[in-house]
Amino acid sequence: MMPAEREAAIRSAVDQLVSVLLAAVTPEPADAPDRLLSIPAAADLMSIGRTRLYAELDAGRLRVVRAGRRVLIPASAIGEWIAAQSSGATGTAPVGRRSRPGAAS
Repeated sequence: MMPAEREAAIRSAVDQLVSVLLAAVTPEPADAPDRLLSIPAAADLMSIGRTRLYAELDAGRLRVVRAGRRVLIPASAIGEWIAAQSSGATGTAPVGRRSRPGAAS
């Protein structure tokens, strides 16, 4: 178990990170068109791999725009995904260490 002050410091750091990421992907003026990102650019911005990004798309947790054969992700959709992840509303399993079969716990 983590000491309460360390847990509070970690939560504060995560909240600050979420704020910075949301600010980075939120369009500034309300009437400005949404920036569209390619799959590799969106995965990089979200700090996840392409496989996880495609899993989020398949699960319907992330909006896409199709331009011909291209799949593009609106920056605002990434902001919405980050907000949902930080609120725990998506039902996805937390990322953590996986135990190896036969390893001692």
